[in-house]
Amino acid sequence: MSAQADTDEPLLRVRGLAKHFPVRSGLRRTGLVKAVDGLDFDVRPGETLGLVGESGCGKTTTGRMLVRLLEPTAGSIEFAGRDITHAGRRELRSLRQDLQIIFQDPYASLNPRHTVGRIVAMPLQVNGIIPPGGVKKRVQELLELVGLNPEHYNRYPHEFSGGQRQRIGIARALALRPKLIVADEPVSALDVSIQAQVVNLLRDLQRDLDLAFVFIAHDLAVVRHFCQRVAVMYLGKVVEIGDRDDIYERPQHPYTRALLSAIPDVTQLGAAGRIRLSGDVPTPLDPPSGCRFRTRCWKAQERCATEEPALVSRGGDQATACHFPETGPVGDDARPAGPEATGAGTTVEEVSR
Repeated sequence: MSAQADTDEPLLRVRGLAKHFPVRSGLRRTGLVKAVDGLDFDVRPGETLGLVGESGCGKTTTGRMLVRLLEPTAGSIEFAGRDITHAGRRELRSLRQDLQIIFQDPYASLNPRHTVGRIVAMPLQVNGIIPPGGVKKRVQELLELVGLNPEHYNRYPHEFSGGQRQRIGIARALALRPKLIVADEPVSALDVSIQAQVVNLLRDLQRDLDLAFVFIAHDLAVVRHFCQRVAVMYLGKVVEIGDRDDIYERPQHPYTRALLSAIPDVTQLGAAGRIRLSGDVPTPLDPPSGCRFRTRCWKAQERCATEEPALVSRGGDQATACHFPETGPVGDDARPAGPEATGAGTTVEEVSR
């Protein structure tokens, strides 16, 4: 189920979304990589939903399915009341005027053989749109909107810094005045000072243009600064979703608490309060039965191995997929006093202060 209230009709509605990649040995299929395995969430108009989690949890795959760069294996995607799960190329062409993506790598996402003007103008040309004043004027307005010099229209991507290239990608995504943008790690490849500039730019654009975002990131501090709601993913599943303040101050899932404990705190020396998860993330080829986090969880019990927890609301807009959720705020000592063996024999230890 979704954690958000039904006060507004969602712009994006995702139910049971899954993507499985076949693994083959020659012509024979030997298994399935369950990159995404059943996601439920909504995004309201003008809202920003952050997707966070460890590398390999399915965040980027989810983002690419939302804009239909990947075909879903199962589930449904509704955008502005339209089912776009299996929309054809002709239907997607008109749809992508309202649904765009900012790619993670500002170096690889721009064609080095095209000028900036041609790159930003491409969405307009593909959709046959001639804005008032012409395409060049519109492109120069977009460059100025994202903080670039309009006179750089004829320059090539290699003549720009990483932060400027990412701004070019943002300008391209804004060309058709979309309603929702999927931002896939838009600042991860940038310096810290440039990250702040790009995030603040996205916030200003959201306010001025009433944009909705699905913001994919590893940096939890950036997510807290930019997103109103946060969904935490683990091994292809959403394990917790809710309002930003609830997730960061009162996390209910043990995995969310462990993630938050890894945020550096400049007011303390050392790794005080850090929860270290033993073992590696299980393979999506053969995920654990029941709760997928149980092999690394200090609260795992027999029920966790046999029954998969549902994503259910436990008060307010916050929903958690855990049989034994946390109850206290982040500052409370809700972790075990000593290492406890989990169902798979791994342990979780808390670093001493």
